[in-house]
Amino acid sequence: MPRSVNSVAKRARRKKVLKQAKGYFGRRKNVWTVAKNAVDKAMSYAYRDRRNKKRTFRALWITRINAGARQEGLSYSQFMGKLKANNIELNRKVLADLAMNNPAAFKAIVAQVK
Repeated sequence: MPRSVNSVAKRARRKKVLKQAKGYFGRRKNVWTVAKNAVDKAMSYAYRDRRNKKRTFRALWITRINAGARQEGLSYSQFMGKLKANNIELNRKVLADLAMNNPAAFKAIVAQVK
C-alpha cells in the first residue's frame, strides 16, 4: 500500500504562515523555512509585549502624576499616600489624564488631600 501524505493540510499550514509573513523583507516573506522562523519569533514578541505594554503604560501614568504632583509641592509617593489616606479611589490612568489634560481638576484633588 502506498504511503499517504496529507498534502492538503500541509499546504494550508504553509499558506497560513506565509500569509502571516506578508510585508516582511526579502526571503522572510516567501521562503517557507525563513518565513516560519520569522513568524514564530514575531509571535513570541507579540505575546511578550502584550504584557510589557501594561508595564510601560503604568510607568507613563506614574511619570505624569509625579510631574503634576511636584508642581503642587508633593512627590508622587506623598501624593499617592495622601490619596489612600483620604479614601480617594482614582486609578493612575485617570489621575494621569487629569494631570495632563485638566490641570485645574488635578489641582483641586491635590488641594483636597493636602
